[in-house]
Order: sequence, then C-alpha cells, then structure tokens
Amino acid sequence: MHPGEKAALKIDFQALREELSRQLPSLKESAKPVAPDDALGRLTRMDAMQSQQIGQNALRQVTAQLANIDHALERFDAPDFGLCAECGAPVCYKCWTQGR
Repeated sequence: MHPGEKAALKIDFQALREELSRQLPSLKESAKPVAPDDALGRLTRMDAMQSQQIGQNALRQVTAQLANIDHALERFDAPDFGLCAECGAPVCYKCWTQGR
C-alpha cells in the first residue's frame, strides 16, 4: 500500500469511527426496552417492540463495526496492514467496512 493511500485510509477510518460514535447515543436510546407500565395499546406496544428490535440490531452492527475499526487502527503501523490475513491479497476498504 502506497504511503499516501495509507495516510488517507487512516483519516477515513478515524472519520468513520467518529461518525459511528456520534450515532451510538441515539441507537442506545432506541434499543431500550419498552416499559411494561406504559399505557400503550396492544398494536402500539407491538410496534414499539419491533422498533426496539430494529434499534438493538443497528446498535449491534455499529458496535461491531467500531470494534473492527479500533482493531484496524491498533494494527495500522504493522507492515502487513492492508493485506488479507488468510490469502495476503490487498483488502478492499469498502468491502472491509461492510463486513465482507
């Protein structure tokens, strides 16, 4: 990986980490359980529970992506950074951030 590409990639990782970190508070809020004492109708409660599940899934995805970014930033100065650990081929940033 060219040094200029590596520097740009590190900036992209840091920017993505900041963006995801800003999303965490609202995701944590949307993942909170629906209080059983809330005066909600049956369908409204089901909608609230479905929204909670969506929030929990989004929170899990963002948390996992943040962990991957943190791991990558820890290894950034390693000589083999940017190469697939299994086959040694260059890793595509877009595929990596999407978990492929």
